[in-house]
Amino acid sequence: MEARLNLFANPVASKAVKHLAAAGKALAETALPPRTLELVVLRASQINGCAGCVDMHTKDLAAAGETALRINLVAAWREATVFTEAERAALELGEEATRIADAAGGVPDEVWANAAKHYDEDQLAALVGTIALINAFNRLNVATRQPAGDYVPGQYA
Repeated sequence: MEARLNLFANPVASKAVKHLAAAGKALAETALPPRTLELVVLRASQINGCAGCVDMHTKDLAAAGETALRINLVAAWREATVFTEAERAALELGEEATRIADAAGGVPDEVWANAAKHYDEDQLAALVGTIALINAFNRLNVATRQPAGDYVPGQYA
């Protein structure tokens, strides 16, 4: 598959991607566990069918020491016993915020309350901001048909 647009060579796309990446770095500067963020962005990328982001985040998780079992079970996290309650709350918030168009009321209050049991306000802000960003990256990649498979962990660090 060939990309419709080179997001790094096009000056407009490149500038936008750099700003999105900078926002992601700012959001990662909280006490929220980086691995939790990676699990959530992987799940959102799976939902959105973004092969490039699934490639990136599975490899980044593995490089950070995450087990293959947990990486493989992200897609079925509700039935898996390998995630903590806090991770499950983050994954649920990530799913609901990614599937916002599927629910007339957006993220249900009980989903938010469950996440708030595990994360403080700054962590929730980072989680929601990161979910919004990964959805933006997913849409850029899917719309422009970015190919997957060649990502090397840390490539965009």
